[in-house]
Amino acid sequence: MTPTSVPINDVRAALIEQWGVLRTLAGQFDDEQWSRPSVLPGWSVGDIIAHIVGTESTLAGRAVPDIDVSDAAHVHNPIGELNERWLRHLASSSRTQLLDAYDEIVAVRTATLNAMSQSDFDVEALTPAGPDTYGRFMRIRIFDCWIHDVDLRDSVRLGPPTQQAPATWAIAEVFASLPFVIGKRAGAAPGTKVRIDVTGAASASAYVEVAQRARLVPDFGSATPDLTLIVDAVELARLVGGRPTANPAAVDVVGDADLAARITRSLNYVI
Repeated sequence: MTPTSVPINDVRAALIEQWGVLRTLAGQFDDEQWSRPSVLPGWSVGDIIAHIVGTESTLAGRAVPDIDVSDAAHVHNPIGELNERWLRHLASSSRTQLLDAYDEIVAVRTATLNAMSQSDFDVEALTPAGPDTYGRFMRIRIFDCWIHDVDLRDSVRLGPPTQQAPATWAIAEVFASLPFVIGKRAGAAPGTKVRIDVTGAASASAYVEVAQRARLVPDFGSATPDLTLIVDAVELARLVGGRPTANPAAVDVVGDADLAARITRSLNYVI
């Protein structure tokens, strides 16, 4: 696999912007909203912020708390266990204390990113998507923080996020997984061409061509795709995250309806 090189200035700025958006949003919640069950199983609204504190703390080199989380029924994999250990560690923090912890770790991580160069972003790293580059990991961080922005807003019944830069990079990360979803999980036949048009907070199109393996291509030239899916960026995030708020019927379909149904069912791939 060719390593993923992302432009440091754009990705860094989008991630820092998304951290700020989350902080502003979380700072508006009252105690009832903070303790309300979120759309994520087993997590409160405040737990979503604690999760981000924990993940960025790990990336800052801080030790993951050694806490037994085997009783958490909603945890199904090692990444989920890591997340849950941080949540248990931070569970006794008040809303003010947790927001202070968020401010502190975001300041640390912002300083780290601001000190990095493009070559630092291109260094090989272990990411949630497997071995790739540190820059790819930061693009994944944008996606994670942006989808949790959606989760927070869905949990307290606010409108969807509108910031374009974080949404654009989050959707770019989703596009990277579409060949796997379409070719392997949905079992699209060799020769199949699928176009995905994303609207709303991010406006972008992906073209997936299935040969021996499915792959992203710049376009299909003069060829007509077998299937075109048209979906809002926020709705796509809910689908790939397997959120209970996801609405498969919100995906508009042009072409092969059976393949569209298989792809829509297969979009839930986020760990």
